[in-house]
Amino acid sequence: MGEHTVTSFDDDLEEVDKLIREMGDLAGSMIGDATRSLLSSDNPLAQRIISDDAIMDAKQRELDERAITLIARRQPMAQDLRAVIGAIRMAGDLERIGDLAKNIAKRVGAIGQSTTPKSLSHSIESMAEMVHAQTSGIVDRYVGRDAEALKALRAGDEKIDIKYTAIFRELLTYMMEDPRNITACTHLLFCAKNLERIGDHATNIAENAYYVMTGNQLPISRPKLDETAVSDATA
Repeated sequence: MGEHTVTSFDDDLEEVDKLIREMGDLAGSMIGDATRSLLSSDNPLAQRIISDDAIMDAKQRELDERAITLIARRQPMAQDLRAVIGAIRMAGDLERIGDLAKNIAKRVGAIGQSTTPKSLSHSIESMAEMVHAQTSGIVDRYVGRDAEALKALRAGDEKIDIKYTAIFRELLTYMMEDPRNITACTHLLFCAKNLERIGDHATNIAENAYYVMTGNQLPISRPKLDETAVSDATA
């Protein structure tokens, strides 16, 4: 984005970008910490993540206020207007990512000390790492204004969907093998779904960021391989 004649306009846009970076960093840490608290039954860490969501909400409100003020004062057009509107949309997705990470943390106490099979723990941890890399990578590419890299990262949501489907089936297997696993596995199922939804919001961020940089929309159709929806519909 080129420099403007009015330097304070560039400063306003940079402040909005800074808030997106901060929200992206916070979202990444919340995803990682929520998964760690879940797999280690760390209630104090889970409570910290729940508290962090208030910080995320405050940052979104600050970004919205700055963006609205910028539009009212500067009346931006073309690429500048896309940047401001895109930032508002991306902030909304980042705030939802914070909510989903908080939802994972809130289930830590409900699961308690239930023993999670090592293979399942590894699967959930692996999925969380994929989601974290997806979210952080997209925000980094937005900050670096790398539109082409965003297209490749957006396509990565397919791998997250495949992982979620595998975890879904694994959890069903544990529940059928031993009814005593049903409560813990149900909570874990919701946690895995929250991770899958985080991947969806990261994809939305990639699409908005690409539009901000290029003025073009990515194709509406994208790989979506959550086969559990098909399983539910045919059950």
